[in-house]
Amino acid sequence: MPEPQLSIRSAKARKLAHALARRTGQTMSHLVEQALEHYDKALRQKAHGHPIDAVWDLASEDRQGIQQATTSDHCDLYDEAGLPR
Repeated sequence: MPEPQLSIRSAKARKLAHALARRTGQTMSHLVEQALEHYDKALRQKAHGHPIDAVWDLASEDRQGIQQATTSDHCDLYDEAGLPR
C-alpha cells in the first residue's frame, strides 16, 4: 500500500522547502515533517505552561490597542488631598 501524500499548493512553502533541501541535503518531505513536529512540540509546551501565562498573553494583546501616552493613575479624578473631585 503506498504511503499517503500531502499536497500543499503554496509557492512560498515550496520555495522554502526546496532551498532548505538543497542546503541541508535532506528531502523536502523530511524537512516538512521536522517542521511540523517542531511546531507541534512548541504548541504542546505552551499549552502545558502555567495558567497565569494565558492571562499575561491576553493582557499583552489587549495592551496593543492603547495609545502610548495613556496612563492609569486617574489623577484627574482626585484633588491634591486624594479626595474625589
